[in-house]
Amino acid sequence: MSSVPGVVAINTFREAVRDRVLYNLVFFALLMIGASILVGEVSIGIDRIVIINLGLSAISVIGLVMAVFIGVGLVHKEMEKRTLYSVLAKPVRRWEFLTGKYAGLLVTLAVNTAFMTVGLAAALFYVGRPLVKADTSILVAVYFILLELALVTAITLFFSCFTTPMLSTLYTLGIYITGVFAADIRDFADFTKSQSLKGIARTVYYLVPNFHNFNVIDLASHGNSIPLKLIGENTLYAACYVSLVILAASAVFSRRNLK
Repeated sequence: MSSVPGVVAINTFREAVRDRVLYNLVFFALLMIGASILVGEVSIGIDRIVIINLGLSAISVIGLVMAVFIGVGLVHKEMEKRTLYSVLAKPVRRWEFLTGKYAGLLVTLAVNTAFMTVGLAAALFYVGRPLVKADTSILVAVYFILLELALVTAITLFFSCFTTPMLSTLYTLGIYITGVFAADIRDFADFTKSQSLKGIARTVYYLVPNFHNFNVIDLASHGNSIPLKLIGENTLYAACYVSLVILAASAVFSRRNLK
């Protein structure tokens, strides 16, 4: 197996770590988690629910911002700096370059998510709330957030292969918002009497990633267990969808004229 994607991934991770934007975003997320402590103290009796809910929401939102606004520049930045041409002049295939870029950003997101998760645990510990077995649902919720970010990163990378960063951002956010309301789109397809609208709604429902299934923040904040079946289904779904999007991105990028 080629080691090129691994090398590209490491370099991508190093570049992302040196970017001050990451530290600012992580700091902002930890600040939001800290603010949830104050809100939790005001909300007597439901402090645990408030802290976990706001903490996980902060991790999700900040992760989304990182995935989109860093991901759109993965390819464009290399072309703008003219470093892409020197890389591809070496025995590096385009799909290896893309795969490495994707893996590098995914590792960056995972590391920053881990830091924010530690911040959430510290917030719970600060208010005198000991960790219990039911808190494993929080880790599952964080895992689902990472799966969600893996999907968003793949979609962002796909659009960045053939369009500008601004359009890549708009397209990715559009698909993300549509995927969040996937369940509503499915319900609309079931209840509408128009066959044309039903066909369009069903097509959209099956094409866009179903981000709705990855949102278990409410379950985690109330200490409810998350079924193993859902964990397995979401993992398989994300793996298959990411693989297809990366393959599509590689096909598009391989045919692109970089001159």
